[in-house]
Amino acid sequence: MHQSPAFSRRLTRSLLGLALTLSASFASAAPLVPFSASYAADMKRIPVNGEALHSLEANADGTWNLSFTASMFVAKLVEQSTLRQQDGVIQPLSYHYERKGLGSGKEIQQRFDWDNGLVSGTYKEEAFELPTEPNLLDKTTYQLALQQDLMAGKTDMHYRVVDGDEVEDYRFHVVGDDRVTTRVGQFDAVEVERVREPDAKRETTLWFAKDWNYLLVRLSQIETDGQHYQIMLKEATVDGQNVVGTPVKTD
Repeated sequence: MHQSPAFSRRLTRSLLGLALTLSASFASAAPLVPFSASYAADMKRIPVNGEALHSLEANADGTWNLSFTASMFVAKLVEQSTLRQQDGVIQPLSYHYERKGLGSGKEIQQRFDWDNGLVSGTYKEEAFELPTEPNLLDKTTYQLALQQDLMAGKTDMHYRVVDGDEVEDYRFHVVGDDRVTTRVGQFDAVEVERVREPDAKRETTLWFAKDWNYLLVRLSQIETDGQHYQIMLKEATVDGQNVVGTPVKTD
């Protein structure tokens, strides 16, 4: 099927926006567990040449690196955070976002100085400073908070996230339990939706595998123009163990 350049650019923007969702109130929490996961992307029934990689790795000094990359058509997105977990609370230390190959590109830098209560960085090539606040997160570490809160049995979650050069509210609500089929089997999952304004046309739904430390196994997004995009788990490891679901029954 022939795809026009305009169609490809619009689809790429939407998928990169969807990827950012991967990329976002955190009280007591279980210890962090390293993971690595890859996802395939598609638009409705049309295969899309897209892949996303998401990983969490421990550093020797007790900090962690959280990384997300997405390659779609000629565009590439990279998000990286360094963080720590202190007294059961996740604290981002630095955040870097870079997008290449789509329009003029984009880059964001954030540094979290918790001792002096300051977030500083650059956004749209302009320097900025913000005061820190309790449980403040960046656009990747909020997903770790979401996973931890689901593990604790919470059903309504609210996070304060540094988004660009300002702080925004991210809210999520548990819809219920579901069964998700992926390339590596079926998973008992909890379905979660992003809570937006009542008149918002964009819809985001996420599914997390309950038996695998609430690893993200599926994400679905409906854009403001009605287009429907999805990413689905291809393969993953959690704490060094290969993620395998229940075999899919075939007639």
